[in-house]
Amino acid sequence: MKDPNGYNVRAVERALQILNCFDDEHPEQGVSEVAQAMGLHKATTHRIMTTLLNYGYLERAVDGQKYRLGLCVAELGYKVIRRLELRREALPYMTQLVQRFDERCDLSVFDQSSVFYVGVVRSHHALTVAATVGQRLPAYCTASGKIMLAFLSPEQREACLSQPLVRFTEKTITSRAGLEQQLEGFRQQGYAFDDEEYEAGIRAVAAPILNQDGKVIAAIGMPGPTGG
Repeated sequence: MKDPNGYNVRAVERALQILNCFDDEHPEQGVSEVAQAMGLHKATTHRIMTTLLNYGYLERAVDGQKYRLGLCVAELGYKVIRRLELRREALPYMTQLVQRFDERCDLSVFDQSSVFYVGVVRSHHALTVAATVGQRLPAYCTASGKIMLAFLSPEQREACLSQPLVRFTEKTITSRAGLEQQLEGFRQQGYAFDDEEYEAGIRAVAAPILNQDGKVIAAIGMPGPTGG
């Protein structure tokens, strides 16, 4: 069977790679920065970025020189999120949890060693914590991420945990052995928690959502302030 990558259109591939250059660490970039990151000629990069600008996938930053992701990217993302059957099915249960515990509840899936949030039901608290829809957070230091990591196959978990475990707070677990031990406990008890490991002052608990084959496909989490 022929490699599917052999059908890639080079110009489209470059355009998608340019969009992926914009992230939380680099929300705004100029043509020169993107060209250098991509290893492309500046003129080629400028033409592709101008096309993306014309179609709304990029927009000018406030300074008029740099670019940032446009609203069309967000629109596409929300179309995907809205069509997720999982989200539609989970929202009534999430609402019940919020009504019972008066804490916000979130729904997330596992993607590329990260937790990707696809649903949030807010509580009545003025204080808002944790993630928003469309946001990614590290899996190894969030309750939802850890419960999904706990049920991954050994090979999948190895691929995720072989990367450096960055410390976000004093309580972030950066020891591979320590994290593996904790994940084993979560796997046995069927739920996970994080204790101020991503954000100081915030704790969370999460439970897995399984499909008909018994595989974890998502997680429901409830974060809240430590003083609550």
